[in-house]
Amino acid sequence: MPDLKNKQADHQVYASLNELRRLQYKTQGFNFLPNQPVNSLLSGKHVSRLRGRGLNFEELRHYRAGDDIRSMDWKVTQRTGKPHIKVYTEEKERNVFLAIDQRMTMFFGSQGKMKSVIAAEVAALMAWRIIETGDRIGAVIYNDDDIKVIPAKRGHQHVVSILSEIIKKNHQLCVTNNHISSEQSAFSSSYNKMLIKLRNVCGHNALVILIGDGHGWNNQSSDNIKQLRQHNEVIACHVFDPLEMQLPEMSQMVVSDGNWQIQFSSEDTQTQQKYQAEIAQQLKTYSDTAKKYRIPLLSINTLTPVEKQVRKAFGGG
Repeated sequence: MPDLKNKQADHQVYASLNELRRLQYKTQGFNFLPNQPVNSLLSGKHVSRLRGRGLNFEELRHYRAGDDIRSMDWKVTQRTGKPHIKVYTEEKERNVFLAIDQRMTMFFGSQGKMKSVIAAEVAALMAWRIIETGDRIGAVIYNDDDIKVIPAKRGHQHVVSILSEIIKKNHQLCVTNNHISSEQSAFSSSYNKMLIKLRNVCGHNALVILIGDGHGWNNQSSDNIKQLRQHNEVIACHVFDPLEMQLPEMSQMVVSDGNWQIQFSSEDTQTQQKYQAEIAQQLKTYSDTAKKYRIPLLSINTLTPVEKQVRKAFGGG
C-alpha cells in the first residue's frame, strides 16, 4: 500500500481533507430546497418536485377569518357543527443523508481523478451546501467490508468529521486488496447492505443522496430503493470514468481486477459491441429505476471539476 505521504501528494489518486474543506467556498449556484430554477434537474419539470422539510401537527382549533380552507378538518367540523382547522408548523430542519461509495470498483481512473476521489468531492460540496441552508447532515460511508453510519447533525465541525471518515475509507483503497472478491454477487451484496442500512437510519421525510458508480445493482436494489423512496426524497449521483463508456482501440489491452489479469484486443469489432451492449444494459437498468420512482439522476465524470457539474445540473449555470 502506498504510504500516507504519497496519498497526500497525489490528489488525483487519493482524496485530501484540505481539498474537501476548500470546497466550502465553491457552493454557490445550487441548493436542495423546493424552489428550483426551471432548468434544474430537481425542478418539477424533470422529476417529482422536492417536498422540502416536513410538517408537524401543532393543534386543532376553531376556524378564523382568513384561515386557509384547505386546512379544514371536515370530520371534526361535521361532528361538532362548528368549523375546525388543523394547524401545522414546518420543521425548522431536515435530515439529509449522503451515501458515499468507497468500494474497490471506485478505485479507478483513466483520466483526471479516481472515481473514489470524485465521490468524496461531490459529498463534500453537497455537505457544505446543506449546512449553509440550515439542514442537518448525516452520512453512510461504505466499502466492500464495512459501513460507517454518522447520525445527522448541524455544524461546520460535524461536516469536518464526516469528511474525515470519508478520507479514512478512501485511504484504505489499494490495488493490493486481494481479499476483495471480484464476483458480481459480492458487489451486489455490499451495495444492498448499504441500502438496507440507509433505510434503517434515515427514517421518514429525509433527503437521501446516493453517490457512487452503482456497481452491483440488481433487482433487490430496486426493491430497496422503492422502500426508501416511499418515505423520503432520493437523488442519485452516478460517478463514471470516460473509459468505462468507450474502450479505446488497442491491439494489446491489459486489464485487471486486482486479482486476475487478462490481455485482449479491443480493436475486435465483436469485443467492442459486446462491451457496449453490457455497459448500455447496466446503465439502462439503473436509469429505468430512477425514472420509475422519479429520482433525479446526475451523471458525474472524472474530468470536469465537480462544482461545475453540480451547478450545471441544478440550473446554476
